[in-house]
Amino acid sequence: MAVAGVMVDPLTESQVVERVAAALEAGRGGRIVTPNVDICRSAARDPALRELVNTADLVVADGMPLVWAARLLGTPLPERVTGADLIWSLSKLAARRGWPIYLLGGPPGVAVAAARELTGCYPRLQVCGVESPPYSFDQTGPGRERVLRRVVAARPGLVFVGLGFPRQDLLVARLRERLPGAWFVGCGSAIAFASGAVPRAPGWMRRSGLEWSFRLLSEPGRLARRYLVDDLPFALRLLGGCLVEWLRGARRRRL
Repeated sequence: MAVAGVMVDPLTESQVVERVAAALEAGRGGRIVTPNVDICRSAARDPALRELVNTADLVVADGMPLVWAARLLGTPLPERVTGADLIWSLSKLAARRGWPIYLLGGPPGVAVAAARELTGCYPRLQVCGVESPPYSFDQTGPGRERVLRRVVAARPGLVFVGLGFPRQDLLVARLRERLPGAWFVGCGSAIAFASGAVPRAPGWMRRSGLEWSFRLLSEPGRLARRYLVDDLPFALRLLGGCLVEWLRGARRRRL
């Protein structure tokens, strides 16, 4: 189904895990994108980025505004599915099946701390590599190639790439060519959340669509412009347009 120009798969988190498990068992890799309002806004402005999202093997809604918009359009999504949750549920799957994982992203030390937390929760989990590359590593061919070679050499079954959109997804597209049997999750801040370096909102705030406000209060300097100047107006336009469509549909149904 299309939401804000992005094709979103109507799946629950457990269904995503089941699909990844079935594909890995069959030797097939894939790529997961978890669009939020910010990713949809970027995709709406740039056809190449929209194509980058829509060509993923699985696309699941990270942002609650997308869930609300789908509901107004009459094509409801079963739930919000975030990278911050998938890093735990897919790591649990990997621990159970013996598939090694790779963590790529976050400030120095964060990926190491995330690996420690994940293996503490799932002792059988194999972490075959962790890396927090310099921010500008992918701005040069040699810098990007060094990271690509290290990931490929580790032979992971699952790779969590937390570099922010679209950098993480552009890198994943290159890795998919070299590791066709692995699954990749562009997971944003999920590695930092898993490490405990960045606090996550309480469950009730996540369920009610208020996680953005918690993150804004936690990191105002980094997120204020993005959330309040860029994303909020886009979300309001999206929901307003979907509400108009819903009202038109309701009117047609009455006639």
